[in-house]
Amino acid sequence: MPGGRLTHEDRRRIAAWLAEGLGYAEIGRRLGRSTSTISREVARNSAPGDYVADHAQRVSGDRARRRKPARPAEPTADERPADVVRGFVEQFATLLAATGLPRMTSRVFVCLLTADADGLTAADLVRRLQVSPASVSNSIGYLEAMELVARHPNPGGRRERYVIDDDTWLRAWQADTGAHSKIATAARRGIEIFGADTTAGTRLGAMGQFFAWLSEQMSGSALTESAVYDALTVLAALAHAGRPLTLGTLATALGWPEGRATAALDAIRRQPAIADPLALRTVGPRTYTLITRPDRLSPAQCKALHQ
Repeated sequence: MPGGRLTHEDRRRIAAWLAEGLGYAEIGRRLGRSTSTISREVARNSAPGDYVADHAQRVSGDRARRRKPARPAEPTADERPADVVRGFVEQFATLLAATGLPRMTSRVFVCLLTADADGLTAADLVRRLQVSPASVSNSIGYLEAMELVARHPNPGGRRERYVIDDDTWLRAWQADTGAHSKIATAARRGIEIFGADTTAGTRLGAMGQFFAWLSEQMSGSALTESAVYDALTVLAALAHAGRPLTLGTLATALGWPEGRATAALDAIRRQPAIADPLALRTVGPRTYTLITRPDRLSPAQCKALHQ
């Protein structure tokens, strides 16, 4: 059957077609196999001079008998049925793979997620998943780049253990939040390049709005109540003035020291959602004003408002 092992009859056909002068590609097409499958079969099973079907079948059988049986999956420490655990790992990995995480990486991640607190070594993962060390190594590298896995020393051994620890989710959350903010900033830069009234500008605007919102929702607010109050006061002052204000003018008008006004402006920069639907813009040396957030209104809406 296509995709399975070549049968004795398949090998006899290969020998006959080779004798007729057919190429590997045509033989593969007739058998429903890839060209590389046929070329490898001929290369490794040829007797001196020609490919002989009976010889190829005998060599293939010898190879199969020499193969070691698959090592059984390692039982879980708490004696849960291994097949139940394995089924959960595969099902959960399939769900993660649907989100874009590579399939093998998903399997490694779920295996670590369901491991004991001490984690697993690379050798443990190879045994449990019955995959190559290279597959595990690549997946660990991918997970470390996403800050989903931490390395811990292995007591009494040279191999490190891989762990999903208590800080994993916070690290991953912070990494995602920073990435979302950078995407939103890049999208706004794209609007300036392509123009808000272009198709690209409209798409980038929608994208920037979404990722800015996502970043703001994920980052939460680390500002104190007094910091938020000062930020809102500065926004009210800039809106009331209706023109750009220097830091000195703003601080004098509010009766604050410049340091307090600076802290309030910094708070607005760190948490742009405070000013929504407006945005703080620096228009000169220590000079600030308010503008409408470019991702709040579409080009069509802006055009309609100007009519």
